[in-house]
Amino acid sequence: MILINLLPHREAARKRQKEQFFTQLAGSALLGGLICGAVFTWYQGQINAQQDRNAFLTREIAKLDLEIKDIANLQREIASLRARQTAVEDLQRDRNIPVHLLNELVTQLPDGVYLMSLKQEGQSVLMTGVAQSQERVSELLRNLSNNSEWLTRPELVEIVAGTVSLTAREQRRVSNFTMRVALKRGGDNAAPAAAANPPGRV
Repeated sequence: MILINLLPHREAARKRQKEQFFTQLAGSALLGGLICGAVFTWYQGQINAQQDRNAFLTREIAKLDLEIKDIANLQREIASLRARQTAVEDLQRDRNIPVHLLNELVTQLPDGVYLMSLKQEGQSVLMTGVAQSQERVSELLRNLSNNSEWLTRPELVEIVAGTVSLTAREQRRVSNFTMRVALKRGGDNAAPAAAANPPGRV
């Protein structure tokens, strides 16, 4: 006996294929969504972790900035204290310089020279005076260059010929001079003295 299938088997096969296709498509879409969700979640976790690290670094940088400001303030205070200490030491060391200056000038001035004014500018002294001749001024320069313990580097600024009235009728020719000389600080003389008298030597 011959059996003949008269049902529309081709339409049924197509329908099954469509159902399988849509099922596979839905499964692929679901799998893709799960993968995308997992990747998104992983990236979001990485971003959150990096943001936490950035926030931690920002807090630590703020702390370091405060510490740096404190260090800068301490350095300024230290510099100010050192400047004050230096100023006090300079005053302590230089307190006797005017006495030594006058004593040296009395010792080093040759006969025939007298001073009219003294003006100290820092570590230099500007002197104006009158000498009987230019040779007396030269002698004063030599004395200050070679023999003075508290004065050094004399420099003749100006010398001008002039006259001085001794009496109503008698006048004498003189040399008016301006001279600059440098002062030695007290510590500048300590080294030569220490070299001349080492410890243990009388």
